[in-house]
Amino acid sequence: MVRVLAMMVGLLSIALPAIAGEMTATEARQFVVGKQFTYTCFDGTRGMARVHDDGSVEGFIQARGIGLTRYGTMPVGTLRADGTRVCASLPRSIMQPCFYLERTNATRFRGSILGLGFAYCDFTLHSGAQGEQPAQNEQMSAAADK
Repeated sequence: MVRVLAMMVGLLSIALPAIAGEMTATEARQFVVGKQFTYTCFDGTRGMARVHDDGSVEGFIQARGIGLTRYGTMPVGTLRADGTRVCASLPRSIMQPCFYLERTNATRFRGSILGLGFAYCDFTLHSGAQGEQPAQNEQMSAAADK
């Protein structure tokens, strides 16, 4: 369950403004949609992901920062605005989480499950080549964090 939540925070929190501070759903949409972000989570999980205009998500994840890197997608409407919050619609899940999104600078934000501040991921706008992604089932380098 923790792994699923970390993945959800990682892949779903990709949504943020131009100044540090809490972001609304509208600000998150403007900051995140269509851009690629790398992320590192509280439990060591890391990866790279992109949120599309239709609320779908695609990206790579390496659970707990060890082992193989896997490619995954989430369907249209997975991320949605619920008032000023960004929330996730997760099929077959007992939890439909909303996220606290905090812009930390011009290229970074932190996303956490609302009410569970310890379950967070830090996101950084990826400055690599358009479409550059780690190979599926390839181990990510520990040097990638540095």
